[in-house]
Amino acid sequence: MLSVAKIDISEVANENFWQNAAKLGLTSDKILGFAQQLVLVLLVIVAGWIVAGLLARTLRVALEKAKLEVTLISFFSQAARWFVLLLTGLGVLSLFGVETTSLAAVIGAGSLAIGLAWQGALSNFASGVMLLIFRPYRIGDMINVNGNLGRVRELELFTTTLDTMDNRRFIVPNSSIFGATIENLSHHQQRRVEVAVGVSYSADLDHTRVVLYEAISSVPGVLSDPEPVVYLLELGASTVNWSVRAWVPTSDYWPIRDKLTRAVKLHLDAAGIQIAFPQLKVHLEQV
Repeated sequence: MLSVAKIDISEVANENFWQNAAKLGLTSDKILGFAQQLVLVLLVIVAGWIVAGLLARTLRVALEKAKLEVTLISFFSQAARWFVLLLTGLGVLSLFGVETTSLAAVIGAGSLAIGLAWQGALSNFASGVMLLIFRPYRIGDMINVNGNLGRVRELELFTTTLDTMDNRRFIVPNSSIFGATIENLSHHQQRRVEVAVGVSYSADLDHTRVVLYEAISSVPGVLSDPEPVVYLLELGASTVNWSVRAWVPTSDYWPIRDKLTRAVKLHLDAAGIQIAFPQLKVHLEQV
């Protein structure tokens, strides 16, 4: 191992550099050897980084041609990249004279401390494997987990990347996802749109129902199977409350919901049915 010592700059300026180096045990051969070793280490690191990226991209292309599921493609390509980087790190240690077998023995002896220190990372890795096996969501799905609503951008070894509808990005640890309730809004091809509306007590019930069905029929994209339903919810304190329910393709959920809400308002207005609001009547008695 190369010893490191502090060299007085004034001495180097006044005396020959090699004479001072000789006093410290630094010969020209050692300095040259160390420089060559440093250059070799840098080359190994750069080469390992490039090979890791190339291998990940090549594996991704090969798996895409094999028409493997997108989530599996992302997982395996990332795993290959990290494997090459791990081998690169071991190679760098061996170049510095560190025996990898001895290092493995030290790691084995201190496995408890290392396990505690890496508990979070190992937990995220294990959770990533479980998410890959059970696949509660795939890349491109819209999910809600721990209050984070977003579309799955990438499932990696330790984290899942979500992009929200307002273009924010969340990097969520896999352990917090696997141990939580996952709501997958994209799992089914169909979703039910529900629009709640309260009308005046003076409105005829049967006529109101007909008008709400007409509102549903006016919206393109609403599915006929399952059939739409206009449901009388309750007799509220100030309104008669209805629920307009229709099934739509999941990919068109939000646009059709907007159109259906608009259609309900326009049809009720055209039929002269008042959309009521909370009212409070105060009776004053003279004593």
